[in-house]
Amino acid sequence: MTNELQLIGPFSQVLTFAHTALRGTLKDDAMGVIINGGILIRGNEIAHVDDYEALALRFPEARVHSIDSNMVAMPGLVDAHTHICFAGSRSKDFAARNSGISYQEIAKAGGGIWSTVTHTRAASENELVELMYQRVNRLKDSGITTVEVKSGYGLSVNEELKLLKAINTLREKSEITIIPTCLAAHIIPKEYNQDASVYINDIIDNLVPQIKNMDLCSRFDIFIEENAFSVSDAEVYLSQLKDHGFDITVHGDQFTTGGSAVAVQFEAMSVDHLEVSTDHEIELISRSNTVAMALPGASLGLGCAFTPCRKILDAGGILAIASDWNPGSAPMGDLLVQASILATFEKLSTAEVLAGITFRAAHALGLQDRGRLITGLNADICAFPCGEYSEIVYQQGTMKPEMVWKSGKRIK
Repeated sequence: MTNELQLIGPFSQVLTFAHTALRGTLKDDAMGVIINGGILIRGNEIAHVDDYEALALRFPEARVHSIDSNMVAMPGLVDAHTHICFAGSRSKDFAARNSGISYQEIAKAGGGIWSTVTHTRAASENELVELMYQRVNRLKDSGITTVEVKSGYGLSVNEELKLLKAINTLREKSEITIIPTCLAAHIIPKEYNQDASVYINDIIDNLVPQIKNMDLCSRFDIFIEENAFSVSDAEVYLSQLKDHGFDITVHGDQFTTGGSAVAVQFEAMSVDHLEVSTDHEIELISRSNTVAMALPGASLGLGCAFTPCRKILDAGGILAIASDWNPGSAPMGDLLVQASILATFEKLSTAEVLAGITFRAAHALGLQDRGRLITGLNADICAFPCGEYSEIVYQQGTMKPEMVWKSGKRIK
């Protein structure tokens, strides 16, 4: 892209988040709202955000993209936790859960994650790329300009490599940013007869070197839970991954506690789920720099409690919100719908919701170049067809953005 100047506007409101705090509670007046705002873009970056008329007078050479109706602009959304690299369906699992069978019971009976592993192993790399591409296009249309995608449905060295290669092929093909994460430690594969240590050693000795050589990802995740990996398993695994220079994120406190403490111990970028976190875990997380990642899609899919977001924010924690889009516990995959419902149950301000799916979510991925509309950051923008920002959450995700820009290029 050239360094051509573009001026977009006027917007009824521009939510800049220019000085919005990274952690703790937020009032709506903290979002840095500019009325009748304009966004000046140079190349793929934001040059200025200000009153539209002032920008038009100051930069007459800019190519103008006129907004002729009420529109609210804000940073492109960031979905910082998804599992969209999969094949197959788990609709039967969903029906079984709604009939009263627990997630853990379904897994023990051969359903759950292992069902998806079977379907995903049977799919080719090209088939996985195409399936993900369809899902990413849906995300793009929802205003998401950055999405994290995990492996984890391969559960062997060769199959996890297949998934990570597919995610990287998608990254080259996609109009939005794809952040790959290795979740080889999702559950213990059947071939290892529940011997976590043997499987962990196989990942470290045989998968990690290939990931590093091919530069397939810089992030690793682990599911710490009774039917997955224990705290002691995770401590061994994460210690070695940190020695290899990888960033860490953790699935923790979904059904039992323990995972969040490990995440804080290893200075994880985020700890995700936290549905059963108690006051002790909340205090531990909120005193750390580890982002608490709420996944309301899993709560809706499983019919369980939501992440205690209000308590986390009140304790001064960093709260992000992600969709957890996956075929089992969170099949909806609609971040804004989920975040809006979460706001109702956890009494979150509009600012807390929108910060949680923009710059706070970007921070959880180690990305400081997006999530706010300020000079020098990526020109990732979405615009909703309304004149007042409160409509976005009020409509509970049914209002979709009418326009989306990625790195200064309009993609919707």
